Amino acid sequence: MQNSHEKDSSSQSKGEASGAKYEQQAPKTEAINHLLELIADVKVAMFTTQDKDGNLHSRPMQTVDSSPDGTFWFFTSDHNGKADEVGVDPRVNLSYAMPEKNRYVSVSGLGEIVHDLAKKKELWKPIYKAWFPEGVDDAHCALMKVHIEKAEYWDTPSSKFVEIVGFTKALLTGHSYKVDEGEHQKINFDGKSDAAAADQKSV
Repeated sequence: MQNSHEKDSSSQSKGEASGAKYEQQAPKTEAINHLLELIADVKVAMFTTQDKDGNLHSRPMQTVDSSPDGTFWFFTSDHNGKADEVGVDPRVNLSYAMPEKNRYVSVSGLGEIVHDLAKKKELWKPIYKAWFPEGVDDAHCALMKVHIEKAEYWDTPSSKFVEIVGFTKALLTGHSYKVDEGEHQKINFDGKSDAAAADQKSV
């Protein structure tokens, strides 16, 4: 039979675990929400893939949805080089730019081709018929799903450089990212922070 002291200790442990989990999730949520705010007005990304020979290929693609869970969605054909390249090497990069605000965002993650009719109908807009005349029922109409692993951005007014590494693991450590003037703060997968001189200026 569990005495009252043991019950109190057990309850306290559960409470501490719950609190720790909340603290761990908070930085991840903050980071992703801030990232989504930065690209809210930038609809087109340069989408970069890598072929089997290691050559990089970039093309403009419209972001049709970006979710708080760190997932980005694009409409694409499943019958082109981009789809083939992601099938071989899922690592992709998305670049967003708003020069008038000195705002630049680079997102790296894993891409995959998704055939989900319900999701396509959810995200579909009439304008996409320019690419898929038959609509969501087009034989080659698919979705490209990108799960964020890393994001970097440059933003005014401070023009500071911020790097967020590993949304799926590093940000779950509970360590918030902090960037001071003249300093580049990095969150590693092991949860340790490496500070490096951020004397890096764009030319």
